[in-house]
Amino acid sequence: MALRTDEPDLTSGSLFGKILIFALPIMAMNILQLLFNAADMVVVGRFAGSEALAAVGATGSLIGLIVNLFMGLSVGTSVVVAQDYGAGKREVVSRSVHTSIAVSIIGGFVVMILGLLLCSPLLRMMGTPDDILHLSELYMRIYFLGLPAGMVYNFGAAILRATGDSRRPMNYLTIAGVVNVVFNVVFVVGCHMNVAGVAWATVISQYLAVYLIINCLYHTDKAIRLIPRQIRIDRKRVKDIIRIGVPAGFQGMLFSISNVLIQSAVNSFGSTLVAASSASGNIESFAGTTMNAYYQAAVTFTGQSMGARKYDRIDAIAKVCTGLVFATWIILSGAVLFSGRPLLGIYTNNPEVIELGMVRMRIMMALYFTCGIMNVFPGLTRGMGYSVLPMLSTLVGACLLRIVWLMTVFKWYPTIPVLYACYPVTWTLAGLGQVASFFYARRQVRKKAALEGEFAPSLSVSV
Repeated sequence: MALRTDEPDLTSGSLFGKILIFALPIMAMNILQLLFNAADMVVVGRFAGSEALAAVGATGSLIGLIVNLFMGLSVGTSVVVAQDYGAGKREVVSRSVHTSIAVSIIGGFVVMILGLLLCSPLLRMMGTPDDILHLSELYMRIYFLGLPAGMVYNFGAAILRATGDSRRPMNYLTIAGVVNVVFNVVFVVGCHMNVAGVAWATVISQYLAVYLIINCLYHTDKAIRLIPRQIRIDRKRVKDIIRIGVPAGFQGMLFSISNVLIQSAVNSFGSTLVAASSASGNIESFAGTTMNAYYQAAVTFTGQSMGARKYDRIDAIAKVCTGLVFATWIILSGAVLFSGRPLLGIYTNNPEVIELGMVRMRIMMALYFTCGIMNVFPGLTRGMGYSVLPMLSTLVGACLLRIVWLMTVFKWYPTIPVLYACYPVTWTLAGLGQVASFFYARRQVRKKAALEGEFAPSLSVSV
């Protein structure tokens, strides 16, 4: 039984247009989030100096390390809700929604406590330069006060996207982001609050965003309606969410561990390189976050197709998402390299920082499409219900190899280009592993469906 007739049907018809329409609001949302993050760094870099810019930038990989395990559970939410929604199971969708919100509330407070307790020792363990250590600690302590709100927002956005609604999360993030920028200027420029001003602006915007998305779920008349008194953990639904979400979270956490190690190597070159790496990394992220929209599309479209037992659409979804990754890489990598210097000049007027930022950009953008492949194929595999395989591919192809690279190649040739070459090399190998994982999961799904008499190959699927 269908849930709604006015919702976009992701399980039939041409895929290219539907995937693009679904991905564009996510793309816009991600780009807006990066613009707001960039505004944080521009304001702090321009009005508080290069040390403050480096202090904020030095926290990124560490925040990801602490947060990613629980954020991965939102992937489990997206897959579970999408499969239930595609199958037309209204009551089950409702239980999944309320379980997801309960998990996000608990997870948000756990992450907040962990962040407050661990930020100082972990920053020291990473070898954060002494001239920015105290600023980085201050930023992280304030930032983690907003984590409960950030966690619930991400789970709420995952619920909306699972039903095909990618626009409202974008709208809410836009509103919160504008508020964030306004408070950045007020706190840093007007009140001279340094990195504390940027952190408090972020916290305020996170609580505004979560209010907007919870209000949306509360007032909807769809199966995903949130009823506060029904927020509780359903054992079966949380088991499914954990089965898919925990491996996704571990993958993100393992990836963050490797990034922490690379950040430690960057820190060893001093605060100037930290500032350059932070600014260029922020710019490069516009390409990465655009490709991440295709990952979200892959999860949702594959999940709904699995729920509707339309297994023949999965290959077409993979082809469309891969084509979009390559097209995005060609366009954005050229734009980033062509405009690199003026873009870095927005963050800082320090010529040494700009030159070092260009070194990173040239190396990273050359093979950035492999990063997109590495991200999209786990979405396809998880949408089919297989989450451990992508985690293992990332563990071996990215995390372990990065550690090996740092302990061997970088140790033998301790230069900045050799350090940054670690990224494209590991993206390529992890991407190959993710493609292999997809084909394995695809074969298993078809084998199971054939045994149950549910699968007959179709020649009518349009991309």
